[in-house]
Amino acid sequence: MGLFKNASTVLRANIREYGMYIALFVIMAIFTILTDGVFMSSRNISNLLNQTGYIAVLAVGMTLVIVIRHIDLSVGFLAGFLGAIAAIAMVFWKLPVIVVIPLVLALGVVAGLITALPVAKMGIPSFVASLAGWLIYRGAILLVTESTGTIVVPNQTFNDIGNGFIPDLPVAMRIPGLHTLTLIVGLLAIIFYIVNEIRSRRTKQAYNFEVLSMDMFILKLVIISALVGYLTWVLAGYQGLSWTLVIVLVVVAVYHFITTQTVLGRHIYAVGGNPEAAELSGISVPRIILITFGSMGFLSALSGILFTARLQSATMTAGSLFELDAIAAAYVGGVSAAGGVGKVVGSLLGAVVMLSLTSGMNLMNIGIAYQYVVRGLVLALAVIFDVATRRKSK
Repeated sequence: MGLFKNASTVLRANIREYGMYIALFVIMAIFTILTDGVFMSSRNISNLLNQTGYIAVLAVGMTLVIVIRHIDLSVGFLAGFLGAIAAIAMVFWKLPVIVVIPLVLALGVVAGLITALPVAKMGIPSFVASLAGWLIYRGAILLVTESTGTIVVPNQTFNDIGNGFIPDLPVAMRIPGLHTLTLIVGLLAIIFYIVNEIRSRRTKQAYNFEVLSMDMFILKLVIISALVGYLTWVLAGYQGLSWTLVIVLVVVAVYHFITTQTVLGRHIYAVGGNPEAAELSGISVPRIILITFGSMGFLSALSGILFTARLQSATMTAGSLFELDAIAAAYVGGVSAAGGVGKVVGSLLGAVVMLSLTSGMNLMNIGIAYQYVVRGLVLALAVIFDVATRRKSK
């Protein structure tokens, strides 16, 4: 009884952080029941996570953009355009993949900085500057694909980025029926998570910061470890970890480290919390804007690469509505419309939630019109929840 009471108290105090995990669990439980278990099958979960990839990396970048109180509407068609450039570079320019990928990523950074310059240096609203980019990149996609239409990418190495899976151990070392290397990676991830949490708890205690009670701390470790273990087991039952999921997890890990453990991360949240105060404290707000939008351009390029590799082709409609999906994932993942609040891990969860809704409704043969309505309602509820929790905290 005491444990339940403590859990209830911690949940109410950290509803923004834990609410998304609860929502994802409820959504998955509902669809698992309604689809007679098909939703949680190894094949469906693997496909779901692969489909989430190109939106998840966009959502990570969009989270930081919204944290500093801006928006970037150009990212969808920028991703589609850069994906088309990657296809053209391999098919028509005959460039190798090892050259194409860094080239496209660099172009993404440049595009992000171009969007940021009028915002950072002239004070032009990011909505307007990025809307101009939205129109430009939409036209650019049509220009580079109009002569050939769909550009099919025959390069297997590139296509494996969006469709391939990590190799398994030699046959003699495998567990029959399971992708053994995926199980090992999952186990190492759990160990790393537990060690990191214990180290973080001890550091906070050394500086007299507030920490969870020991029983709640252990409960948290058990629940998160069980979720990671179960997900790993499900994926191992199909073909294991995909390269798309590996890339997404690396991106989330890097950005999580930057935002939580570096001076740059603290400056980003300081600018989002109060730009004027941040400027007075010596933080260059224009510099933070340039870095954040440059990062957004980089992730747009990565999203375009993942999408093109998954389709194994570049199309004239690539990137359509990507920006809205990324914005929705960021808000559903807990980023605040007021700025200064939001985590990149939350944006990944938000992307999974939105794609889970789509996947579950597809399995139930629900029409696309109703799917848009449901996703819109979920986004509206996320924003209302943000406003309500902010008012309550005040």
